[in-house]
Formats: sequence, C-alpha cells, structure tokens
Amino acid sequence: MTWETIEAPPGLGPPQPMTVRAQTIPARHSFPEHAHGWNQMVYAISGVLTVAVEGRSFVISPEQAVWLPTGLRHRVGSLLGAEFRSLWIAAEAGRGLPGSPTVFAVTPLLKALIVEATAIEGEAERDGYAGRVTDLILDQLRRARPLPGALPWPRGGSSLTALCEALYADPADPRGSEAWGRELGMSERTLARRFEAEVGLSLRSWRRRLRLFKAIELLGGGLDVTRTALELGYGSTSAFVYAFRTEMGCSPQAYMRGRIADRSSLRRQVGGSSS
Repeated sequence: MTWETIEAPPGLGPPQPMTVRAQTIPARHSFPEHAHGWNQMVYAISGVLTVAVEGRSFVISPEQAVWLPTGLRHRVGSLLGAEFRSLWIAAEAGRGLPGSPTVFAVTPLLKALIVEATAIEGEAERDGYAGRVTDLILDQLRRARPLPGALPWPRGGSSLTALCEALYADPADPRGSEAWGRELGMSERTLARRFEAEVGLSLRSWRRRLRLFKAIELLGGGLDVTRTALELGYGSTSAFVYAFRTEMGCSPQAYMRGRIADRSSLRRQVGGSSS
C-alpha cells in the first residue's frame, strides 16, 4: 500500500519562544520533507511516528520523542495513525540542547507539560503562566535521557519497507529470512546484506528490537505480561521475561511498576502545587 501526503495547518509562524502544533496523522500519511528555521521536538501523544532524517528512518513510540535542530531536513509520518504534537522552539530558547537529531525518553512530567502547553496554545498570556510552562518544558528537554533504542526503519520506497510493515503489524510472524527472501524476490544472503546496509542492524537483531518496542507499547496499553508474550510470538512467558530483562535490565513487571510510580509521583506533585 502507498503512503499519502498530509499538509501542515496554515498560519503557524515562528516560535516566540515556543509554539505547539497539534494534528492527527491518518494511517499511511506523512508530511513532505521540509526544514524549519527553528528547533523542533517531534512527539506522538498516542500512536507511533515514522521519522526520516539525514538518510535514516526510525519509528518512535509515545514514550519517546525526537529532537531536530534548526535547519535539518526531515519527514514525519505514521504507519498506523497518530496524534501528533510538534514543539517549535526558537534557536535562542534551544541553547544547551543537542546540535544533532536525538531520540530521548519522555517522562510522565514532560508528557503532562506537553498536554498542558497544547491546551493553552493561542490563549492570551495571563500572570506569566504560559511562560512558566514553556520554561519547564525546556528544562525537562535539557534533562532528558538520550535513547539508543529507537526502532530503525528502511528508507521510503525500499522493498524492505513491506517486510518491516508486515512484521510491525504481526511481530509473531514465524517466517524467517529465507521465506522473506522468496517473498521479496531475492536470496536469503542478499536480503541479509541489504537489510543490514539499509537499516543498520541484522534482520534478527531488528526483530528483537521490534519485539521490545512492541512490548513496551502493549504493556503501556494495559496488556498483561502473559498476553503480551503471546502477541509477540514468544513460546512462553518466561522466554519473554528473559528477553525483556536482557534488553532493559529489569523484568516487564518491574518496568511497569516504575512507570506507575512515576505517574503517581506526578499526580502528587500536581495535587500539591494546586492546593
């Protein structure tokens, strides 16, 4: 299936110092490649985004965001649809932030601040509140933890895109590289060579990272560990737990307990500040 082009809403000027843009991206739609005269943070409140920049493409979940410095050409879209949030940040306000594209973790606090900034975007400034929200967002971005674990993706138009899209839709697909080579009209060796050259990982390593990526997505959506293991094609729950622990350094249960604790801490902070 082909992708369609979606246009940005008109009338959005340079950030002073920050502008929040909210837009729904339908499935298999992307913005044309472009660049800005300011910094940009790319994020999805829900769904996943495909980001292409500097000859690389990768997928990010709602627990990740991408920092794009001023002037960098990029393209953003979504395979399955997403609620897109883009923070445009003036060059002056972006001092101290990375000078190259960077994937980083989105904390519950940063997500809540993005939601709040979206809600008050365009309102008249009252008592400096919007400015304080902007300052907090910039502070959180400077403190954000860079991530190596974004899911790399083939470049647009590549024959490997169909392979990655199929496995993303069904991580439990049992077909190996030989079967996929036949599907794509190439030998197993050619598939392995092309995949690693284009994506930067072997197909086996990419599938392992895909499963981790989907595991975080499914667990965050409320699926229990056993059902998540089945959805991802693991032969047993223990095999899934072992694989998750190897990559993340903790069990799926411990990972989710940490996320719940983060959200509870945020609610206490918000509740305390409003009392």
